[in-house]
Amino acid sequence: MKNRTLQRIKNLATHLCLIVFGLFFLSPFLWLISTSLKPDEELFLWPPKWIPSTLMWSNYPEAIDYFPFFTYLRNTLTITGLAALGVLLSCPLVAYSLARIPWRGSKPLFGLTLILMMLPYQVTMIPIFIVFKQLGMVGTNVPLWLPAFFGAPFFIFLLRQFFMGLPKELEDAGRIDGASEFRIYSRIMLPLCKPALLTVALFQIIGSWTDYQGPLIYLSDEAQYTLMLGLSSFKTQHGAEWQMMMASNVMITLPIIILYFGVQKAFIRGITFSGIK
Repeated sequence: MKNRTLQRIKNLATHLCLIVFGLFFLSPFLWLISTSLKPDEELFLWPPKWIPSTLMWSNYPEAIDYFPFFTYLRNTLTITGLAALGVLLSCPLVAYSLARIPWRGSKPLFGLTLILMMLPYQVTMIPIFIVFKQLGMVGTNVPLWLPAFFGAPFFIFLLRQFFMGLPKELEDAGRIDGASEFRIYSRIMLPLCKPALLTVALFQIIGSWTDYQGPLIYLSDEAQYTLMLGLSSFKTQHGAEWQMMMASNVMITLPIIILYFGVQKAFIRGITFSGIK
């Protein structure tokens, strides 16, 4: 009885700590929502006012009308969808070959993949820009999604670890039945990797959805702008429309939050399973 009481107290203390930390990390998003619903006169009050005296729901339709929201949303969805498709097509193929197919040069290539993971984007930014400029693609959205079809080092590493954890008997059974290597990959191995594939897709979607630097470098026509670039239109020479900017941020952030909770279990399973090996 005493042990049970102590265990309950420990569980209660653990949950209280998690709630406190959860509220701490949730506070920026709560402040974002609060600011998006404030009237002008309450934006810079001190001490800050968390609950507005009047909920200005009109900030949301005004934010949508302030800049071509749906045009930028369509552009963002196009880039994000193509980039996610690219990594889902390319990265599992490379990862499977490095994990399950013995061939000369696979280990050096995997080592090179690990080295590329350590290179910051700023190192490769200018050479990649020069390549796309020579190809005449600067000014289009192609540079924002085309590299995904050539693989991403981190996703290749993540998927390789997942493939390494699958039983070898599965592919042996496929070979006994006369299946080709690609058939084993597509019909046996790939369906087992859904948690890892969802993890890769989620990372890529978040990266493309929230990317600001890439569109800023490659896009010059406002008709091709993404949502993240569109947020800069709320800043003017004489100030900023903070409440409408925050309302737009809420609308941009919510789809990612909903997507994460939709694939949360598979995401956690993919991360933990890939890290065990």
